[in-house]
Amino acid sequence: MEYVYGAMVLHAAGKKVDETGLMNVLKAAGVAVDEARVKALVAALEGVNIDEAIKSAAVPAATAPVTAAPAKVEKKEEKKVEEEKKEEEALEGLGALFG
Repeated sequence: MEYVYGAMVLHAAGKKVDETGLMNVLKAAGVAVDEARVKALVAALEGVNIDEAIKSAAVPAATAPVTAAPAKVEKKEEKKVEEEKKEEEALEGLGALFG
C-alpha cells in the first residue's frame, strides 16, 4: 500500500509518477524499497488518469456510510425502548411490595 500512497503523493505534488520519484518518496518515508514493485506500479499507472481513478473510487465509498447510518439509528431507538420497558417492569414489581 505504501507504493500506491507514494504514487499519490507524487501526483498530488504535481510531479510525474516515475521510478526515480517513487523510490525517493518511499526511501524518505523509511520504506525498504523493492525495485520490482516500483517498476510494476509505474508500468501499471502508465496511461491511467489518476484524477479520474480517484474520483471513481471515491463515489462508492462516499455512498456506503449514508446507507448504513439509518440502520444504526434504528438499533439505538430499539435499545432505548427495551431499556424503558425493563425499567417500567422493575418499577411495577417494586410497587407490588408496598401495596
